Amino acid sequence: MSTENFRFYIKVRTALNIQARIIHNELYSVYGDQAPSLTTVERWSKLFREGREEIEDESRPGRPITETTSENIEEIRLLINDDPYLTIEELQEQTDLSYGTVHRIITDHLNLRKVTARYIPKDLTDFQRAERVRICKENLAKFQQGTWRLCDIITGDESWFYHKQIGRKSSNAAWVRRGDPPPTVVRQSKYASKTLLSIFFKPNGPVFIHHLERGQTIDHQYYINNCLRPLVDEIKRQRPSYGTRGIKIHYDNARPHVHEDVSSYLESEHLTIIPHPPNSPDLSPCDFWLFDLIKRNLTDQSDSQSLYDAVVNFMYSLSNEEYKKTFENGLKECNCV
Repeated sequence: MSTENFRFYIKVRTALNIQARIIHNELYSVYGDQAPSLTTVERWSKLFREGREEIEDESRPGRPITETTSENIEEIRLLINDDPYLTIEELQEQTDLSYGTVHRIITDHLNLRKVTARYIPKDLTDFQRAERVRICKENLAKFQQGTWRLCDIITGDESWFYHKQIGRKSSNAAWVRRGDPPPTVVRQSKYASKTLLSIFFKPNGPVFIHHLERGQTIDHQYYINNCLRPLVDEIKRQRPSYGTRGIKIHYDNARPHVHEDVSSYLESEHLTIIPHPPNSPDLSPCDFWLFDLIKRNLTDQSDSQSLYDAVVNFMYSLSNEEYKKTFENGLKECNCV
């Protein structure tokens, strides 16, 4: 029930010579805490007995609405253009306008809203942006022309997986009583037990998953011997008639990936390397989909082997459609660059 409806009821009951306390009890019995207070009912009942007819509020004193002039709108616009991080209070100080006027200009006339800045991995240079566009266009053209097929793509990358899971902020939300302190979760220590996994998959599912033993470092030679060679062997096992013919491999520009020895090995095995734009994790299915999905669904694991087994089991539990849809989304993202 709106405020005006409450006041109209008070007006009618007052006209019938009903006492304010009785009117309040009637409203409270129906609307509970939403009903106006006894003081409010008494005040409006007195006004109606004295002859007031209107149930709307009277205009309040303050700065006139005429402060929303074209000059003030332009002044606010220029200030925000110069510094989009200004608060309404700071705009008040610089313009000597009221809080309400500044807010009205920003929302109603400039049609602006304040949003939190989104963190990005790295601010690309002009050259890197140009390379991102060029590489995406060239890759897309090969798919559109039929030179490359989505079913021939294998993508891969590495990521650290913690043995103990603390979950994301949303999964750690809990109900607490008003006034009680919020729950706390200890941030994951960088020294906590973790394992580096190298994962490769196609649009129809996993191909090869490798976990590094404790103390190992992944350089280009390790990458060739322990990741790429087993990957090539698995491809040949899955495709005895065709081997690696027609297969395209996609990964980001991490240092072990782009070493000349790595490129030479893949070329010797007749694998085509798909160029990846610089600093573009949003174009890598591992980064924008798979790794975060796995980490959200992992449970605590006692050691590297059990963690490896859990990741393998989870990846094979996903449907082929999930993998295919991810690659299709990657192409759509390239198209939006």
